[in-house]
Amino acid sequence: MSTYKAVKQGTAHKRVPSDIDKNPVIVGHEFAGIIVEVGEKWKNDYKPGDKFALQPAFNYKGSMKSPGYSYPNCGGDATYIIIPEEAMLTGSLLKFKSKAFFHGALAEPISCVIGTFHSFYHTKTGVYKHDMGILEGGRMAILGGAGPMGIAAIDYALHGDRRPSLLVVTDINEKRIEYAKRVFPESEAKKCGIELVILNTSEMKSNNELLSYTDGKGFDDVLVMAPVKSLVEQGDSILGKDGCLSFFAGPTDKTFSASVNFYNIHYNATHIMGVTGGNTDDMREALELMDSGRINPAAMITEVGGLDSVAETTMNLPSLSGGKKLIYTEINMPLTAISDFKKLGRENKAYKELADIIDKNNGFWCYEAEKYLLENFKV
Repeated sequence: MSTYKAVKQGTAHKRVPSDIDKNPVIVGHEFAGIIVEVGEKWKNDYKPGDKFALQPAFNYKGSMKSPGYSYPNCGGDATYIIIPEEAMLTGSLLKFKSKAFFHGALAEPISCVIGTFHSFYHTKTGVYKHDMGILEGGRMAILGGAGPMGIAAIDYALHGDRRPSLLVVTDINEKRIEYAKRVFPESEAKKCGIELVILNTSEMKSNNELLSYTDGKGFDDVLVMAPVKSLVEQGDSILGKDGCLSFFAGPTDKTFSASVNFYNIHYNATHIMGVTGGNTDDMREALELMDSGRINPAAMITEVGGLDSVAETTMNLPSLSGGKKLIYTEINMPLTAISDFKKLGRENKAYKELADIIDKNNGFWCYEAEKYLLENFKV
């Protein structure tokens, strides 16, 4: 979605260069690959054959330049790229151990979730210091939280180091809600010490329904996953004392605004913040959590395609349902829903094999599926 926003905004986007009409860039900022050649300066740090993931927010000398938005030779939607020096100078070129490329590619969006969780903060009256992170054992709500990034947020809330005791997740799309319930059954959450509630609020008449899960006390941490005025206002209205609201989804509308209760800000110490992405430490944490098996990004992925499907997918992204669209740049393949593999397999042996692999993995993408795809869908 971030790439779609850049495409729609063009030079109005903070990371897109003003001369893009003359010097086009390579899009795609969530990606992983293999290093094939290393210059003399960096040969002691990296070797050909190393798997890498890239943290795209370099912030090099305050610059907004970023792979996928700003560079003519560096972006995810390509077969070969040249990684600029600032990636190494800022420690943004990360090696990883996982066999699966999709783990490396999804480390960036997961790092955004991790950064957001670390950026929540709480206060004590008369103490002029912020306690960073969600409230340990507190009450948390994720609003609009059954999409792909919401799935990542639920996963991290359940399996990260700092966890709430109550997690309420809302959405208005029943299909997404059912998917989230399948990925995160209540029984799994209980093993993590968390009461998990996932509910459809499309017909909810009052925010008191959400507050009832907190016995009227309100939520300590509220994560708003969509740039919707009513959702932001709902999040503000369910904050408890010292409650923190994090606005996750970046709007394309520069005038986007919502009403906020300033009485509660003054007397109940409620507060609002937002984070535009994770940093390199967040990305390292994402890779470590995936390598150890504590979190699994596969549930975020609902479609797979080749490099030939990138342009159409990007331009039509808002109208496409499902979760993350995983692109393998070394293959030709139309964007295909994982749930359609079995149907396509009636006439195509390769899709049948993929469907069988997916079935053995509870319907989710996996390393074995990735390996088969790369071996059998070559350009």
